[in-house]
Amino acid sequence: MNITIVSVGKLKEKYLKMGIDEYVKRLGGYAKMDVIEVPDEKAPEQLSDAEMEIVKKKEGERILSKLSSDTYVIALAINGKMKSSEEMAADIESLMTYGKSKIAFVIGGSLGLHDDVLKRADEKQSFGKMTLPHQLMKLVLIEQIYRSFRIMKGEPYHK
Repeated sequence: MNITIVSVGKLKEKYLKMGIDEYVKRLGGYAKMDVIEVPDEKAPEQLSDAEMEIVKKKEGERILSKLSSDTYVIALAINGKMKSSEEMAADIESLMTYGKSKIAFVIGGSLGLHDDVLKRADEKQSFGKMTLPHQLMKLVLIEQIYRSFRIMKGEPYHK
């Protein structure tokens, strides 16, 4: 099983990087884990709708360039389906069972994901209606992927 997280923006916070590195290490016994960061598009604070579209389009092109045609893509989006940890584990296990050996989770930048990325996605998943910084979301996501494998294997993990 190959799992990739493709996210916009470079992780700068050392404490988040340490947490992500720890979960990547833990996941090594279950799956090959890659974390790919694509550059965010530099833009001023105040953008018109047209300018926001351009920024999201450029970031979206960078994301799409990292996804192969045989990858099952899960886009993180506020309007996606919310799942429990157990449901996420069951979904990953089902994908593995039915021959999907490459899964990519996609995290957009501060403006979200471009429609082209959402159209490429096989599903959209939400971690709730709250907006989280994409750097923190990366840590939350990778912890949940790790938790999913522990659930699938019937191994203990704190609740």
